[in-house]
Amino acid sequence: MATQKRFARRLGSATLTFLAATGVTLAAHQWRSEKARLHERQLELEELAIRRTALAHQQRMHWELLARAIDDPSLAAVIDTYDQSIPAERRRQFFYANAWYVHLYHLYQAELLDREELYTRLREFFQSPVFRAYWEASRHMRASLDESSVEAQLGHMVDGLVRDLDESDTDEWWVVGDPPTD
Repeated sequence: MATQKRFARRLGSATLTFLAATGVTLAAHQWRSEKARLHERQLELEELAIRRTALAHQQRMHWELLARAIDDPSLAAVIDTYDQSIPAERRRQFFYANAWYVHLYHLYQAELLDREELYTRLREFFQSPVFRAYWEASRHMRASLDESSVEAQLGHMVDGLVRDLDESDTDEWWVVGDPPTD
């Protein structure tokens, strides 16, 4: 009987040691998993920050190049793909309208605007006859986009907005169309 009690105590002690070791191992595994998850999240946030910085830099470069084209017709000739029957002054306005469109597009890409906010801002821009003329004159440029690209999808959204504005029978342009939801 005494042997059985010693055996039971040893078995109980071994079981407790095993359970304690298993618990420590499990806790260590969970800690490593959590540490790896946090490290992965940190890398994702760093990547997002780098992407936003790159987008901001790209937008600045785009604006600088367009500003030079707007200021100097000899430089504008390099990127001017608009119909040459359009007066030079109007083509310069188109470059400026493009700068605004690309600015809004980059705000969307950087997730500083959602689709609904982008739509709302563009609805306001399309109150300008010059902006509408720019959109029509740049149709051939959008036609060359990959249909699956975000830029092409946004272009289709804007085409729908322009149609809605043209077909609207209200002067309250700010309520025209159905803003998309993300």
